[in-house]
Amino acid sequence: MKKIVHLLALAGIVGAAQSALALPSPTDRVYTADQNTNTVSVFDPSTNKLLGQIKLGNQRPDVLSPLYRGEINVHGMGFSPDHKTLVVISNGSNSATFIDTATNKVKGKTYVGRSPHEGFFTADGKEVWVVVRGEDYISVIDPNTFKETRRIQTAVGPGMVQFMPDGKLAFAVSSFTPQVDVIDVASHKVVKSIPVVSPFSPFLQFTPDFKEMWMTHKDVGKVTRIDTRTQQVVGVIDTGFITNHLSFATVKGKVYAYVSVGGENCVKVYTTDKEAKLVATIPTGALPHGVWTSDDSSRVYVGLENGDGMQVIDPAVNKIVATVGGGQAPQALIYLSHVAAPGSAENLVPRVNQDSVNVALKPVHDKDKGGGKGFVVARQLGVVDALEVSIYQLKPNTDYSVYLGGAQAGSLHTDAKGMANGTMIGPVRTFAQAGQAEQMPASAKVLVMEGTAAPDAHAAVLTN
Repeated sequence: MKKIVHLLALAGIVGAAQSALALPSPTDRVYTADQNTNTVSVFDPSTNKLLGQIKLGNQRPDVLSPLYRGEINVHGMGFSPDHKTLVVISNGSNSATFIDTATNKVKGKTYVGRSPHEGFFTADGKEVWVVVRGEDYISVIDPNTFKETRRIQTAVGPGMVQFMPDGKLAFAVSSFTPQVDVIDVASHKVVKSIPVVSPFSPFLQFTPDFKEMWMTHKDVGKVTRIDTRTQQVVGVIDTGFITNHLSFATVKGKVYAYVSVGGENCVKVYTTDKEAKLVATIPTGALPHGVWTSDDSSRVYVGLENGDGMQVIDPAVNKIVATVGGGQAPQALIYLSHVAAPGSAENLVPRVNQDSVNVALKPVHDKDKGGGKGFVVARQLGVVDALEVSIYQLKPNTDYSVYLGGAQAGSLHTDAKGMANGTMIGPVRTFAQAGQAEQMPASAKVLVMEGTAAPDAHAAVLTN
C-alpha cells in the first residue's frame, strides 16, 4: 500500500514538473502590431509582462503632417523560419519593416504598393511575400537587400498568404474577391482559384498537420475549411459577428480551433473533426482580434483591439489566466520561441499609451432590440482624446448623428449593410476617465440619433 501511495505521489510530482516545463520560456516573445500607436508591443510570456514597445511612428492623430516620416497603421506581422526576423506591415504608409528579434532593432524597410495587409517568409526563408490588399498582387521581397524582386498577380485585394511546409505551394485569401488563390512558389504563378462564401477574408491558418487550411470571413461571421490536397472546400462554420483570426492548439492529443469573434467579445473553441463542433466560448476583453498559440500549445494568446492589450488562455481549461496592457488597437499577434535573452528590453520604449475605456451601445426601445448595436472606445491622446464609434445593423445608407453629453461629437453614414465607424477627436476627458459605463456622468452619455435630429434620450436609436 505504501509503495502504491509513493508511486502515485511520484507521478503527481512528475506531472507537476512536466506542466511547469510546458510553460513558456523567458527567451520566448509575444508581439502585437498596434495600429493606433504605431508600435509593436513586446511581451514576455513566461511572466505575462510587457517588456516595452518598438516605436515605428507616432500615435494618432500625429500622423497627418506632410512632414511626418514614421509608419502609419502598424497592422500585420510575419516571421522568418529561424525566428530571427520579424516583418511588420504598416498599411497606411505602405511599408514592410524588418526587425531583428534578438535586439528589437529595425534592420531594413521596403515600401510596396497601396495598403499592404500581411507579410510572411517562404518556407525556406529566402523570400518575403507581402500581400498588397489595396491592389491585386503580392510583392516579393529579398529579405537580405530589402528590395522588391517581382510581383505575383492575384485576385483583387489579397488579404494574407501562407506556405505549405515543403515550400511548393502557397495559399492566398482575399479581402475583396470571394476566392482563394493557390500559388506555385517556384514559378510565382496562380495555379488554381477556389471559390468561397464571402469576399472578405483577413486571415488564414493551417492545421498542425497541414491537411487543412482554415480562413476567416469577417463580414459574414464564418470560417471556411479547405482540404490542402484536393484544394476543395470541405466545410463552412457559422462563427459569429466580426470573426477575426484563428489559431490551433493540441490538448490531450486532440486539435482544437480557437476563433476570435470581435463582435461578441469572445474566443470560440471548435473541434477539428469532419463536422466541427463548438465546445467552449471564452469571454474576453473588448474586440478580440489577433490569435496565436505557443509552440507547445500550453497557451493561446489573444490581442484586444479595443482593449489595448492581450489576454492569455490556458487551453487545458479554456479560461483567461492573464490580461496585460499593450499598445492601442492591436491587430496581428504572433508568438515566437527562443528569440531573445531573458528579460531583455533592448531598443524598447516604455508603454506610450494608457488603458482605453469601452462602452457598449444598445437600442433605446425594446422594439429595437436585436436591430441595432454598437460600441464606443475612448482613448487619451495627450491634450485631446479620441472617441471611436462603431454602429451596426442599422438602416443602410443612412446618416446618423453622434452626441456626447448633449453636444454633437460627429456624424456617421452607414453602408449598404447598415454599418459605420469613425473617430472623433476632442476634449472628452470626463468620458475617458469615467471607468465603467454605469458610473459615467451625464457628460459622458452617448446618443446616436438618426439624421440630424437634436439629442433626445427617448428618441435616440442607440445609447450607452
